[in-house]
Amino acid sequence: MRLLLRFNGLRNAAIGGADSERWLCSPSSSKKLGFRCIVTSCRAVLLPRFGGPEVLELRDDANVPDLKPNEVLVRARAVSVNPLDTSMRSGYGRSLFEPLLPLILGRDVSGEVAAIGASVRSLSVGQEVFGALHPTAVRGTYTDYAILSEDELTAKPVSISHVEASAIPFAALTAWRALKSTARITQGQRVLVVGGGGAVGFAAIQLAVAAECHVSTTCGSESIDRAMAAGAEQAVDYTTQDIESALKGQFDAVLDTIGVLETERTGINLLRRGGHYMTLQGEAASLTDRYGLAVGLPIASAILLKKQIQYRYSHGIEYWWTYMRADAEGLAQIRRLSEVGKLKIPVEKTFPITHVREAHEAKDKRRIPGKVVLELD
Repeated sequence: MRLLLRFNGLRNAAIGGADSERWLCSPSSSKKLGFRCIVTSCRAVLLPRFGGPEVLELRDDANVPDLKPNEVLVRARAVSVNPLDTSMRSGYGRSLFEPLLPLILGRDVSGEVAAIGASVRSLSVGQEVFGALHPTAVRGTYTDYAILSEDELTAKPVSISHVEASAIPFAALTAWRALKSTARITQGQRVLVVGGGGAVGFAAIQLAVAAECHVSTTCGSESIDRAMAAGAEQAVDYTTQDIESALKGQFDAVLDTIGVLETERTGINLLRRGGHYMTLQGEAASLTDRYGLAVGLPIASAILLKKQIQYRYSHGIEYWWTYMRADAEGLAQIRRLSEVGKLKIPVEKTFPITHVREAHEAKDKRRIPGKVVLELD
């Protein structure tokens, strides 16, 4: 371990760490000298190139950048594996991320605050927190020390473990943005979640139920009981039933987590006039990967605008591509619901961070259908 002096605007920092961590000092630890120590390098899973699970490298010398005034250094205890992680590893978002390699994957995190930037007021050192990074973040959470902005974190519910907490925020914030920020669902409305068996879909069911909406969902037979237990009034097995025939009436909002042509057509046909159709499978990333940012992004914008105009005139509905984003209000509500057991994402299996390749391989080969979490020492 090597200690150096650095005055970088940190207000507080925790002291301690593993042998693989290097530390630097910042003001106000010692009453006499005014120093506190923070980590400057640590373990992290690096993605040096796109490919299969074998390209992931666990390194013990990953750099920890200086904190910006609004940022928080989190000692990670658990991070979840999202579909976005395995997709990015395989090359999804290549047009954006390839020039920035190597990357650190990961979006969700649960752990303790190790240090805070000068303008952070809502969190304190030593506090247990959980949260999620934006999908475009380059330095992710597969690391002993993750960096998130203040509005990407909130206090971890005391009633759940770090493993349980790490599975929640990215999926729940994705669902929150669609249902609350875009569709603005309210009490008594009818909400359809297409793909309620996945993490985002299951979070959406629970958020809509908490908003006192009437919720229906489509899912596989193995997820029907869980969806009904979460408060859905109807769960349709898409493998054996015709969805449009099985779902009666029209809906105020449809969140489509599958996003193929068939589910888009069905979801739009089931909406009332003035309703909102939202899909997680927007074409922006795939088009920019194919044509580059300069060409692909304008094409994607034109396609979205065309569909919005088309469906507004043909069906009288609003059409959206939806993505996760940081939302302090949403994260606070997610924390409150998680605290009282009204929002949870079941974790099917955990792996130590040293077995990250095995975890990714299991998800790639669909050996584990549910949520996977990586635990850190």
